[in-house]
Amino acid sequence: MAKSVAESRMRTSWGWMALMAVISIIGGLFALWNPLAATLTVTLLAGWIFLFLGAVQVVQSFSVSDWTGFLWALLLGVATAVVGIVLLFDPLAGMVSLTILIGVLFLVSGVAKIMFAFSLRPVSGWGLVLLSGVVSVLLAVMIFANFPWSAVSVLGILLGVELLSSGVLYLFAALGLRKLGQGA
Repeated sequence: MAKSVAESRMRTSWGWMALMAVISIIGGLFALWNPLAATLTVTLLAGWIFLFLGAVQVVQSFSVSDWTGFLWALLLGVATAVVGIVLLFDPLAGMVSLTILIGVLFLVSGVAKIMFAFSLRPVSGWGLVLLSGVVSVLLAVMIFANFPWSAVSVLGILLGVELLSSGVLYLFAALGLRKLGQGA
């Protein structure tokens, strides 16, 4: 019974999912149209998130001040808040730092995926894992080859691609839910 109620609600909620799709697609297009503004926005948002998380962790650490890990929790909270403050007060340095972090992440994950692909060699589809690894390494090379200029656009482009792909996913899901609702 509960499953049919949930399914019924999903069938009638396709409009909300379609709205999410439109908002996500528009946001993705804006991010790709102006990757510098999107990169700055991502950097400032990350700064506020780090500052807020750091402050919460500092408060939380004092709520367990008799715990043996109190000092480490406090230091981690302060460090997280400091990262947030640096991102907010020097967003250009934040863009550079986050771009380096993304480049290193792509490089390390790409190499790991390539090595993982060869360990999967007898398994069907191992080539797709290899391709994913090669793409990650190539993205890292592109980021570092254009560094520091890539710092002003990489985060915005990644945000744009993520928003566009999510928007397309939401759109297909919404259309599927609408079709399911019409058939019921």
